[in-house]
Amino acid sequence: MRLNKYISETGICSRREADTWIDDGRVTINGLRANVGTQVEAGDVVKVDGHTIKIRQQKHVYIALNKPVGITCTSESHIKDNIVSFVGHDQRIFPIGRLDKESDGLILLTSDGDIVNTILRSEHNHEKEYIVTVNKTISNEFVTKMARGVRILDTVTKRCKVQMINKYTFRITLTQGLNRQIRRMCEAFGYRVCRLQRVRIINIRLGHLKIGHWRNLTKVELAGLLPNKNHSVSSKKGL
Repeated sequence: MRLNKYISETGICSRREADTWIDDGRVTINGLRANVGTQVEAGDVVKVDGHTIKIRQQKHVYIALNKPVGITCTSESHIKDNIVSFVGHDQRIFPIGRLDKESDGLILLTSDGDIVNTILRSEHNHEKEYIVTVNKTISNEFVTKMARGVRILDTVTKRCKVQMINKYTFRITLTQGLNRQIRRMCEAFGYRVCRLQRVRIINIRLGHLKIGHWRNLTKVELAGLLPNKNHSVSSKKGL
């Protein structure tokens, strides 16, 4: 098993984070500094920061959280109001992707490091849907131009779906995730975002989940999210 996969299977971090830890020299195998791409064999002793880690025989956790404004999507415990501490799960979990601190709505968390890169890969064109309220009246021209693509961060955003809900609110569905993308797109046309709520990630919908509450994904949702994965899930209830 590749070392980054082994580390993620212990539940302490994602595979991407594991690669960073390996590069930083924090990981050893049988007392020797490990390299990215190293294979872990049966009987090998793997340590992170001098502490032995082992794969735990626990069912993976897959969570949908309705994140409140003010919570930061990081697993770094020293950061105030981090999302992992907010959820307070008894297993080690981490967020899949990010949702701005100033935004609220749906975000997924898991103990399964294997799925993170699969979901986040840009070439998969996974949809994420948002409801956005802005500070002034929306025009048809604004909706059309947003959908065609907007020049931000030295690039033009991919074409997307935009639908007006009322004179201040619109629905937007993206297949990419540039830094603060929707806020920057709006700013390019002189609009300021007052509220940004994510309501869907691929086939997972926020529905009636209350702000600050979380729930486990169902087997049907997991099958749609990752159709080629054999799912063994925790049934622990949320808040």
